[in-house]
Amino acid sequence: MVEAFVTDTIVYASLFGLMALGLTLTYLTTKVPNFAYGSFVTIGMYTAFALYRIQKISPYASAPIAFALGAVASVSMYLGVLRILSKRGSSLVALMIATLAVDIAFVGIFGIYSDYLTSRYAFIDSKQFYPIPDSFTLFGTAGIVYVAPISLGIVTLAVFLLLTQSKLGVAMRASVENPSLARVVGINVERVYVFAWLLAGGFAAMSGSYYVLWLPGGITGGSNLIVEIFAASVLGGLASIYGSVLGGLIIGASEVLVTKVALDQLGSWVGIYQKGIPLIIMVVTLLVLPKGITSIDWHRMFVKAYPSFASQLRRLYHSMAKLTRGES
Repeated sequence: MVEAFVTDTIVYASLFGLMALGLTLTYLTTKVPNFAYGSFVTIGMYTAFALYRIQKISPYASAPIAFALGAVASVSMYLGVLRILSKRGSSLVALMIATLAVDIAFVGIFGIYSDYLTSRYAFIDSKQFYPIPDSFTLFGTAGIVYVAPISLGIVTLAVFLLLTQSKLGVAMRASVENPSLARVVGINVERVYVFAWLLAGGFAAMSGSYYVLWLPGGITGGSNLIVEIFAASVLGGLASIYGSVLGGLIIGASEVLVTKVALDQLGSWVGIYQKGIPLIIMVVTLLVLPKGITSIDWHRMFVKAYPSFASQLRRLYHSMAKLTRGES
């Protein structure tokens, strides 16, 4: 039997990696911190909850539906709120407040929907519900422990291939790096931004549908995770898609492991401060590495720390390259 803290770490880290990836996509396009992003996660939570309780559909099967609903909500927010405000010349602060207002509106909508579920289906736990039972186990471990990291790996690989091997990916990178020049060469920047927000909302909702297989959900379930999601994105570098995935893995693992050590050493009272761990990491990152861990020149640090080993690796690389070319 795998230790509980190990499975918690795997699931938590994988889901936050997926959530942070989507948040970074929204930031890259609008340069606005999206405080409503947690509500897209809640959409996935309620999609999984409703379909399971009404139709007995597993969250794994309902994940594509959650992706679609999250994508629609995300694109609607971009087109209906942020793009309009941006065209009117609204400041960054105004746009940030707008995302906060949208999040509050979403919480109200979730409250109304939970009341509907209670009156229509007599679900007394619709405002705050327990985790949904996993539909399968493997080697005595819940399926989500395997599905979450595999999904993160597939999504990360798919985004990498999209950005590097497709015309749409090239257009996305050009639109993010220099929107004005992208427009000059004929790229429809707005369409690219819409696609980025579509992916971001879909990833958030999909992670939300997986989340309730492991932990409770509710009308503020996703909004309560916004600190961890932002901490992961900041740690990875707000402008780095792959860094955000790494940041999510670190934040998720740190929150579980540090809390476990603190509980073992100091007692159960430490548990209420669990949410402070990602906040501390985010503050330290902003003070020490404002551009995130991806701004560190890891190659240079490694060479300086282990010069002889780095030299041996370099010689081995050149030897392998010669063998590959058929040289003696």
